[in-house]
Amino acid sequence: MAPLKRPALGTKKRRKIDGHGTFGRVHFIMTKNRFFLNPILIALLVVLAFTPACAPQASPTAFRPPTQPGPTQILPTTTSVPQLFTPVSTPTVTATIPGPCTNSLSFLDDLTVEDNTAVSPGASIDKQWLVHNTGTCNWDETYRLKWIGGDTLGAAEEQALYPARAGTQATLRILFTAPPVENIYESAWQAVGPDGNVFGDLIFIKIVVSNQ
Repeated sequence: MAPLKRPALGTKKRRKIDGHGTFGRVHFIMTKNRFFLNPILIALLVVLAFTPACAPQASPTAFRPPTQPGPTQILPTTTSVPQLFTPVSTPTVTATIPGPCTNSLSFLDDLTVEDNTAVSPGASIDKQWLVHNTGTCNWDETYRLKWIGGDTLGAAEEQALYPARAGTQATLRILFTAPPVENIYESAWQAVGPDGNVFGDLIFIKIVVSNQ
């Protein structure tokens, strides 16, 4: 069998491209079990093979979970209230704590048995004085008249003080008995408060005991 003759290169048929960009027929030449492709076709195949790899790849979009809408909060509407009244400052009241009251007594007049009145020995004497409570304390049952000096003239050394409110007048009374011996006698008395302290003017009685 005669060997196949390799056609001359000048006789090789070339690929033709029509006016619409389509390729013509491709001719293969087989020599000793080898295929030879047209160089233009090989270049075209290489371009087509690398085109998808070189194309820019679209970056995948990251998954974002849907945003849950937050609770709707209704904000209170603040409406300014016009000032209708002018604020008045409240005066500071300081409590006045009253201190202890004071005791005082002023003598006004002898209502009975003037001084130097003559009396018989052993006679009963009803002596009364008009006084004024010039202190700030009210006289109550805790106040007394106390014998200060002279002769007691038969009376107890402490007598009840007639009750009187502060600033008022009062009549003080003590019953005496004239001594049996003729002479001039005096008896002095003074008011005493609940604390045992004497206060005010002294009150007196002065008599002349005589048989005439």
